[in-house]
Amino acid sequence: MSSMLLNRLSLNRATLLHSAASRAKAIRPMAILNYSTAINPKHKAIFDQLDLQFENKGVFNGKWGGSGPVVDSINPADGSVIARVQTGTVQELDETLKKMEAIKVMWRETPAPKRGEIVRQMRDALNDKLEPLGALVSLEMGKILPEGKGEVQEYIDICDYALGLGRTLNGQVVPSERPGHFMIEQWNPIGTVGVISAFNFPVAVYGWNSAIALVCGNPVVWKGAPTTNLSSIAVTKILEKVLVKNGLPGELCSLVAGGADVGQSMVDDERVKLLSFTGSTAVGRKVGETVAKRFGKSLLELGGNNAIVVMDDADLDLALRSVLFAAVGTAGQRCTTTRRLLLHEKIHDEFIEKLVKAYQSIRIGDPLEAGTLCGPLHTKAAVEHYRKGIEAVKAQGGKILTGGKVLDDRPGNFVVPTITSISPDAEVVQNEIFVPILHTMKIKNLEHAIELNNSVKQGLSSSLFTRNPEHLFKWVGPSGSDCGIANINLPSSGAEIGCAFGGEKETGGGRESGSDAWKQYMRRSTCVINYSGQLPLAQGIKFE
Repeated sequence: MSSMLLNRLSLNRATLLHSAASRAKAIRPMAILNYSTAINPKHKAIFDQLDLQFENKGVFNGKWGGSGPVVDSINPADGSVIARVQTGTVQELDETLKKMEAIKVMWRETPAPKRGEIVRQMRDALNDKLEPLGALVSLEMGKILPEGKGEVQEYIDICDYALGLGRTLNGQVVPSERPGHFMIEQWNPIGTVGVISAFNFPVAVYGWNSAIALVCGNPVVWKGAPTTNLSSIAVTKILEKVLVKNGLPGELCSLVAGGADVGQSMVDDERVKLLSFTGSTAVGRKVGETVAKRFGKSLLELGGNNAIVVMDDADLDLALRSVLFAAVGTAGQRCTTTRRLLLHEKIHDEFIEKLVKAYQSIRIGDPLEAGTLCGPLHTKAAVEHYRKGIEAVKAQGGKILTGGKVLDDRPGNFVVPTITSISPDAEVVQNEIFVPILHTMKIKNLEHAIELNNSVKQGLSSSLFTRNPEHLFKWVGPSGSDCGIANINLPSSGAEIGCAFGGEKETGGGRESGSDAWKQYMRRSTCVINYSGQLPLAQGIKFE
C-alpha cells in the first residue's frame, strides 16, 4: 500500500484524513510529553474498575508490554488527554504471532462445548464490567452513555450466541451415490484470526469477531483504532482474567495496539488466516487485494451510504422517531447511520417540517451527561470533514434546512446535526462523509425509491416505512433494496446480533455476528468414508 493508505489504515473512518502533522501531535515519545500524569478525578472510578492507569501498555500476548510510540487518548468532548498508551511494534506483532502459533493446536483440539464455556465466562466477566466499560466507550469514543453501554451489551449478547454455537457447529450428512459409502461435510478451525477494528464501535466489532472466532477454535489478535486504545486494553484485561482463571494461555486473546505499520504487517502475514477489517472502502479494497494475493481470507465491513424511504401510507410518527435516531445517533458516526432520506412527495413537506423541529430540540453535549442525545465527533479531522461537507452541499446546489454549524464556542468536537435538501445526483450525496449530515429528497413512488436507494456504490443498510404489504414484499424481494440489511418500519441502524451483519457492493460483502457468519471462521472439508470393501467410482467410471 502507499504511505497515505497505510496511514489511513491505522486511523479508520472519520480519522482517515489526519495529516502527518496532526498524527505527530498525538504520537510522540513519552519523554517529551507535557501533559498531566494524573487521571481526571471525574474518571477515576472508571479507571479503577477497569484496572487502567494514566500510562498503559498496549501489547498483550500472555504478558503485557509495548515498546512503540506513546499515543494520547483524547476526550473528544473537551480535547483533554484521558490517558496514554505505549503501543506495539511490528517486531512485537511478530513475537505475538509466534506465540499464537505455539498454542493454536491446543485450542482447536479443545472440544467446542468447552470452548463455549470459556466464552460464557467471558460473557459474565463483561457483564460485571458493563457500567464502567460502557462509560469508557462514551468517554473515549464520544457516543452517549446509553449507546456506550449498549455497545458492551452487544458484545455480551454475541457471547450468549457463541455459547450456543459451541454445541451446534454442525456439518451435514449428504447421500452418496455409491453403495457402502458415507459422505459428510465437516467444519474445522481456520487458524489465527486478525481483527482490525474502527473507532466508532471500539468494543462491539471486536466482540462479534472474537466470541465467534474463539468458539470456532481460533486464537485472535486485535489491533483497535489508535484513538480508542483504552477500550481495547480494558476489554483485553477482562478477557485475560478469564483465561488465567481457567489455566489457558493469554495468547488466545492477543492485543497489539499500533499504527499503520502494525496494521500493514497483520494484513501481510500468512499466519493470519482470516483478517477482519472495519474501515473505509478505499483502505478495505487494498486490504482485500493484499490478503487475496497471499490466498488468505478477508472479512470486510466498509462504507455505508444508507437510505430510509418513507411512503405516503407510512406511520409518520414512527418514521420520524426512527429517522431521528438513525441519523443523529452516535453523532452520525455509525456505519449504518442514515445518510439519505427519501420522502414520498405527498408527505414530504409535512415530514420535513416535523423533522426540522425535532432536530432543533436535540440536546448536544457531554456524552456522559444524562439527557444528551448528540455527543461530539470523534476527532478534529472529522469536524473538518463536516465543514467541507456543508460547503459541498452549498456548492452543489443544495440547501441547509437546519444545522450546518460547528460549535466553535465550546471545547471539543461539537457540530450541529444537519438536514439538507439536495439532488440525489449531487456528488456529495454519492459518498459517505461519516458525520451527522442527512440529505433529503422527494420520490414519486416505490420504484423511484428503489432506484435511488440502489444508485450509490455502497450497499450496507436500508429501511422502508410503509403499511402496504405489496410495498413490503417488493422491498425485500429480488428487485428491491440491494443492501445487506433491508428493514421495514424501523431505523437503518441498531441491528440485532441474531442475523448476519454486513453489506454488498463497496461495503465489502463481509458478514459478522449471527446466522451462519460463523462459517467464515472455519474451513470446510468434504469427507467420504468407504466401508463397502469395494471401489466403485463416482459417475460410474470404470478404471480396470
